[in-house]
Amino acid sequence: MNRIESIRDRLIKNLDAKSVEIRDDSHLHAGHAGAATGGGHYAVSIISDSFQGHSLIERHRMVYRALEDMMQNEIHALSIQTYTMEERP
Repeated sequence: MNRIESIRDRLIKNLDAKSVEIRDDSHLHAGHAGAATGGGHYAVSIISDSFQGHSLIERHRMVYRALEDMMQNEIHALSIQTYTMEERP
């Protein structure tokens, strides 16, 4: 399983996500310290009713917990957008 598939799988499993969109922006950061160590730069957009009643900071913490061990080596930077089904764009 590649890194993007792993991210998607964890977010769906841990957050009961209805939709997960992932963009790999690693190529935009060539030469950056995180890129040199192999960590990727990603943007995720997640729709999950698990976010209902949670602040933005709490939602981000939920995402970080779902990806916890990947954040140590495989993910250097993560841009996060979170929505409930009611908030979805």
